[in-house]
Amino acid sequence: MLGFPCKQFGGQEPGSAGEIGAFCEKNYGVSFPIFAKIDVNGNGAHRLYRFLKRSKPGILGIFGAGGIKWNFTKFLIDRKGRAVERFGPSRAPKALATAIERLLDSQ
Repeated sequence: MLGFPCKQFGGQEPGSAGEIGAFCEKNYGVSFPIFAKIDVNGNGAHRLYRFLKRSKPGILGIFGAGGIKWNFTKFLIDRKGRAVERFGPSRAPKALATAIERLLDSQ
């Protein structure tokens, strides 16, 4: 897992990447890397998220939206860099274990 903080959702992540990482580690047991803060929507969206949203637009993507609606949207990426699945913010990371294992078994 990789984390990309974004302040586009109600200003929830006001600190630096280091501060956000320390907070997540202390309060949620996060042990994966937390990268620099980026935009995930709009004209300034990071190219990674432009790619992810184009590859897996999500349910609202059928209407042309495809944007990230809230923090903690997750994408499952295969070893070749292809977006395989998109999961909503309410899906806990531990709940992705089956999808991750299935993907690893298929490669």
